[in-house]
Amino acid sequence: MKYVLYYWPGIQGRGEFVRLALEEGGADYVDIALVAEKKGGGVPAIERFLEGEDVERAPFAPPFLAAGRQLIGQTANILLFLGPRLALAPRDAAGRLWVNQLQLTIADLVDEAHDTHHPIASGLYYEQQKAEAKRRAEDFRANRIPKFLDYFEHVIERNPSRGPWMAGATRTYADLSMAQAIAGLRYAFPNAMRSALRSRPRLARLHDAAFALPRVKRYLASDRRLAFSNDDIFRRYPELGG
Repeated sequence: MKYVLYYWPGIQGRGEFVRLALEEGGADYVDIALVAEKKGGGVPAIERFLEGEDVERAPFAPPFLAAGRQLIGQTANILLFLGPRLALAPRDAAGRLWVNQLQLTIADLVDEAHDTHHPIASGLYYEQQKAEAKRRAEDFRANRIPKFLDYFEHVIERNPSRGPWMAGATRTYADLSMAQAIAGLRYAFPNAMRSALRSRPRLARLHDAAFALPRVKRYLASDRRLAFSNDDIFRRYPELGG
C-alpha cells in the first residue's frame, strides 16, 4: 500500500515521528510537504482536508495519514495503525498497547518541550511571552526532563531482552520516537541534556542505536531530513537553555 503523509512544509514537527517509522519500515509513501503546490502538495493539500465540507472524518490538525480510504490523524494514532503493518510493534495485543502507552508518554514530553517557548498561548509570538517562557524552561530543565528521562531509562532497564530497546528484542516505533525526542532536546537544551544523558546511559545507547539503523541512517543523511530550527517544536533560545 502507498501511504500519503500530510504535514506542514519546512519543519520536522510532529510529522517527523511518523516519517521515521515510514522510513524504517520501508514503506512506500508520499510526503505532501515535499510535493509542490502546483502538483497537488503543500499547504493547500492539507487545508483541503481541514476545511473541506465533504470530509466525513476530518482531522483536527496535521499530521494525518491517508491509507487507502482511511484518513488517520494524531501522531500516536497513526503510529498505532502503522506499527503492525511495518513490523514496528509487537504481535500481541498487550505488547502493542504497551508501545502505544510509551508513545503517548513521549507525546507528553514533546508537548511540554513545546510549551517552554509558548507557555501562555500558541497564538502569541515567543517574544510576547519571554519572561514566562524563561520560568517554564527553568522548571522543565530542572524537574521535567529528569522525571521523563528517568522513567524511560527504567523502562529500558526493565525490558527482559536487555538490549537497547524499550519493548522486546527489536526496535519499535516508540524507540524511533524516543530517539527523535532526545535529538530535539539535545538541540534545544544542549547543556541540560549533556548532563542528563551522562547519568542515563541506556537512553543514550537507544538514541545511537536507532539513528544507526541502516534505513534511518540513510534518511538522516538525505535532503529530506530537515534541520531543527526555531520555527519548530524544539527551539534553541540561549535565554532558555540555562
